[in-house]
Amino acid sequence: MSRIKEMAARVIFALAACISILAVVLICLFLFANGLPGMMEIGVWDFLTGTRWKPGNDIYGILPMILGSAYVTAGALLIGVPAGLLCALYLSRFASPRTQRLLRPAVSLLAGIPSVVYGFFGLVVIVPLIRQLFGGTGSSLLAASVLLGIMILPTIITVSESALNAVPDSYYDGALALGATHERAVFSVLLPAAKSGVTAGVILGVGRAVGEAMAVMMVAGNRAVMPHSLLAGVRTLTSNIVMEMGYAADLHREALIATAVVLFVFILIINLLFSLLKGRSKA
Repeated sequence: MSRIKEMAARVIFALAACISILAVVLICLFLFANGLPGMMEIGVWDFLTGTRWKPGNDIYGILPMILGSAYVTAGALLIGVPAGLLCALYLSRFASPRTQRLLRPAVSLLAGIPSVVYGFFGLVVIVPLIRQLFGGTGSSLLAASVLLGIMILPTIITVSESALNAVPDSYYDGALALGATHERAVFSVLLPAAKSGVTAGVILGVGRAVGEAMAVMMVAGNRAVMPHSLLAGVRTLTSNIVMEMGYAADLHREALIATAVVLFVFILIINLLFSLLKGRSKA
């Protein structure tokens, strides 16, 4: 009987894995089958390097959106990664049990807040604050970066803390036995030992930042022009798709699906780069 249950479990797990792989394959086929013809009709080089997006004139250049996504994601990482990592270190090795019981549910609550609520918070708090401090409209690259930096915090904190907690206690005890202080043992021994898990958290944070659309659309200004400053409005690849897919048709629709293809490849390249860095750090 136990052997039958074991075989049934294997079949179920294998079936679930196959369904997941099939879903990814079908998404890839749909994107490339519907996006590549439009990209070819526009011209791959013109599509990727064009600086003007005017669907009414059949002009489709997505370089401003590519740069907008890259800049917003980089800004979010500059804000979210140090804060998230330090928070994970505090929860794992510095906070008292009572503080952990208070902060961990708060982090989980951050992860469960809908994107539109984050966007509304950015619209009524971050945007007016930037407008008051720096001038301009407030809806800008800086506002989107700050908001996304907050949104990726739960992912980075949760994954990094789990990685730090998984490091054997013998590492910490050995560092103390060699004369290291508590802080030095944590930052010089435990953190490098948890590098793989921390990197995984950063990768997940990048995926969240690149793929976010609604919150960014509410605070970024949505200007399809080349970003020239932190206080200028930008439009990301995801926001471009969400804003125009509802009424797009013919070549315009194909151009938006081609934008999704570029976004898909963009995320793949980021994951590949992180995997290469991870492999070099292990070598």
